[in-house]
Amino acid sequence: MRTGADGVKDIQTPLTDADVESLKAGDRVRITGVMYTARDAAHGRLWPLIEKGERLPIDVKGAIIYYTGPSPARPGQVIGSVGPTTGSRMDKFTPALLKMGLKATVGKGHRGHAVKEALKQFKGVYLGAIGGAGAVLSEYVKKSEVVAYEDLGTEAIRRLEVNGFPAIVINDCHGGDLYHDGMKAYAREDA
Repeated sequence: MRTGADGVKDIQTPLTDADVESLKAGDRVRITGVMYTARDAAHGRLWPLIEKGERLPIDVKGAIIYYTGPSPARPGQVIGSVGPTTGSRMDKFTPALLKMGLKATVGKGHRGHAVKEALKQFKGVYLGAIGGAGAVLSEYVKKSEVVAYEDLGTEAIRRLEVNGFPAIVINDCHGGDLYHDGMKAYAREDA
């Protein structure tokens, strides 16, 4: 991992414990490598496999899962709009995936207590992507292919190859929480 002149940290997948430990809430990052997409429907299919200890259709060790359901690509494009969905909708599944070696998730909004504790225990990080900017984010996707659950359409699991995909660290493995810290920093003391 290196930090650019602009202060943004460049991270490369697969992520290691050391990569995750070097990230702090509020850090801006650029992701290069592979990210997998998975939303509610895909997680619903992964969950029974996790519960039974069966092999998943993707290797989550060192991986990043991006909570998105991309729109279809227009002619000449790799992928359509690829904006984030609300991370807390996947809270039920995230601790088990982190225990299996998942290192990062990307979404929008806050995460629950159990996820924050699992990030600390298993050395993971939650990254925020800019909501409403899916068309812009699609420009960072260089390749996209469905790797599982094609019948789910936009909610199929895709393997994305990304270059410089922008995100910000919301929850780090040290207990840092950008949303909590931000609210504290700007809270008014007058009642």
